[in-house]
Amino acid sequence: MDQPSTKRRKSVTSRPSVPIDLALQGGGSHGAFTWGVLDRLLDEDWLSIVGISGTSAGAMNAAVLADGLAAGGAQGAKQALSAFWEFVADAARLSPFQANAFDVALGNWSLTHSPAFVTMDTLSRLFSPYMLNPAGINPLRKVIGQVIDFERLKQAPVKVFITATNVRTGRGRVFRNAELSPDVLLASACLPTVFQAVEIEGESYWDGGYVGNPTLTPLVREVDSDDTILIPINPIERPGTPRTAAQILNRLNEVSFNAATLKELRMIALLRQVADPGNGEGARWARMRVHMVPNDVMTTLDYSSKMIADRKFLHMLRDEGRRSADAFLRDHAENIGHRSSIDLDTLLEGV
Repeated sequence: MDQPSTKRRKSVTSRPSVPIDLALQGGGSHGAFTWGVLDRLLDEDWLSIVGISGTSAGAMNAAVLADGLAAGGAQGAKQALSAFWEFVADAARLSPFQANAFDVALGNWSLTHSPAFVTMDTLSRLFSPYMLNPAGINPLRKVIGQVIDFERLKQAPVKVFITATNVRTGRGRVFRNAELSPDVLLASACLPTVFQAVEIEGESYWDGGYVGNPTLTPLVREVDSDDTILIPINPIERPGTPRTAAQILNRLNEVSFNAATLKELRMIALLRQVADPGNGEGARWARMRVHMVPNDVMTTLDYSSKMIADRKFLHMLRDEGRRSADAFLRDHAENIGHRSSIDLDTLLEGV
């Protein structure tokens, strides 16, 4: 089985510990890219993870990472992330959503030529998951139970924030460590055309990506860190204008799942300009530093590939994640703890 190296790579820099928090986007199986990024960041002894906000697949990675850190430090987190994604691959061995051999040989990881995906995509526009999946089966429930100790996670020193969308109110709810459960993670990843809404405390929830992918505010207000590393999954920019129906739907999905995060980043940029840097909550906003791991591979993938959990595909994304994190650390490690690696003020242009 192709596993990432268990040997910890030498840190790119030698320096005192810097507390950081992580913002993990969702995006189905594309979350394996985040697995690779996290695996590489965990090689850096000077990076001290104190908070994580995650949505959908980012919620899964966040919970697994925090539980793994609580169980066995960086090495425990590496092993937990690997175990989770390998379990995902195992659960998908008999999945009908497989890229055909010709596309795979050409490096085209897509389901656009998959009869099963095309059929499912068509049926999901005509019938609800309450009709197509009346038992409400979600294979991720078993995977989550195999990897995460929720009692340990509730007591974990790393603060975790998981976002889901309240179906009734249309507003987001952020769940914290003491509230975490398998249902919370499944709610955060509940695509409403694929799965039945998840009920928690008498309320129904859908995927959190509609309202926060991920939610950034708790990282600023509740975590003792001034540096947030955002690990994106959905491309913010994509060259060209989509022409086909599939391309248009794919870009609409990316725009909608980035909208809430971009709005929060603009708010952070604005508050940094007007907040009082002296004392109180204003000082936290004024000190905020944001970093973003580059992600070039996602512009080569379409929406349908988020349903592919083939082991080769997941490992490819993991390796791309490690490569991207390595490039990020090489270019921006010295910025962490001192200055933002991205210019937030550009987000205010044209607003």
